[in-house]
Amino acid sequence: MKTLLLNKEDVGRLICMKEVIETVEEAYKAFNSGQVNQPPYTCIHLPPSGEIDFKISHSAANEIISMKASSGGFPNNPIDHGVPSGMGTVLLFDARSCALICVMDGSLLTGLRTGAAGAVSVKALARKNVKTVTSIGTGKQARMQIRAIHHVMKIEEIHAWDHHPENLARYKADIEGEFGIPVVMARSMQAAVEQAHILITTTRGKGALVEAAWIQPGTHIVAMGTDTYGKQEFEPEIFRGAKIVNDSIAQCIEKGETWHPLNRNIIRREDIHAELGEILLGKKPGRETDHEITIFDSTGMAIQDNTTAAKIYRNAIASQTGTTFEFIS
Repeated sequence: MKTLLLNKEDVGRLICMKEVIETVEEAYKAFNSGQVNQPPYTCIHLPPSGEIDFKISHSAANEIISMKASSGGFPNNPIDHGVPSGMGTVLLFDARSCALICVMDGSLLTGLRTGAAGAVSVKALARKNVKTVTSIGTGKQARMQIRAIHHVMKIEEIHAWDHHPENLARYKADIEGEFGIPVVMARSMQAAVEQAHILITTTRGKGALVEAAWIQPGTHIVAMGTDTYGKQEFEPEIFRGAKIVNDSIAQCIEKGETWHPLNRNIIRREDIHAELGEILLGKKPGRETDHEITIFDSTGMAIQDNTTAAKIYRNAIASQTGTTFEFIS
């Protein structure tokens, strides 16, 4: 049999953000419908700041097994090794035979499905007709969040903050050039957060960056930066009285932002309102008032990689994109 090989350029041509949003919704629904086998993911920390995650899942809906290796935190890679600071690779197996059917670049896929996750949470949990987004962090994922959320709401203004003024200025120029949405470079993190209808955080934070006193009633928080032990972006007090929604409760109470208020006894396990798939399936309500603060804590799930990669694979087969090689004779 032949195995399909798809590089980053192939992946970029084979799927659009609208399709990714649809596949991520599909993933959350499948997860909360008993159609997914998703073992806990493994993270190996590599000093001084690097890490590599391994995420595996099986979807009964598409009979695909996916395995993704994703690395990050290697700033010297381009100079020392001639490769990016973060990389990803996805393997797809036919669950009926366990034959390897596809090897594809996973770096762009990870960025796309993470951005789409934020957009799905906005659809389910943000107030209707909100117009202002705040971005804490201005890197690749901060931009991807805007690209995805732009598909589900009309963004009229973005308030942004970054530790590094040059990064903030570059973000403003890039976002305004791509979308024509005005970007306000905030004088402080507090000033940016206080303007948020939707607050996106995409830092590699190691402490409570965002304070509870800054969060306005009715804010929807898209917490993307904390996905493993040792990371934190929010003062745990923010979770007290908020509507807390996880992608996977099992992951978030161990490796997500939700761990911090649990560890401080600010909330209990039963204070977590739902997993996002439960809301999408109508098993639990989403936002119920314009005043409640909603938090989507996302650690990233292997099933998101699975459904997105499966769609890319199907599109590749239909369009005869990529190259093949004989892996199993």
